[in-house]
Amino acid sequence: MTCPVCKKPTDPAYRPFCSRRCADVDLGRWMTGGYALPGDPAEPTEPDDEPPPSPSWRH
Repeated sequence: MTCPVCKKPTDPAYRPFCSRRCADVDLGRWMTGGYALPGDPAEPTEPDDEPPPSPSWRH
């Protein structure tokens, strides 16, 4: 099995990756939407006529 990031042989300690670096690169891709699947566009929402209520702790 090869590392999905750099294609080097995997290390059992980091499987399926070869190193901590490649595991972190993969995690970063997930967190930034690099692995997002395309889908139907979201339908636009209409803006609310009234502003949201302010939190009570701000008074």
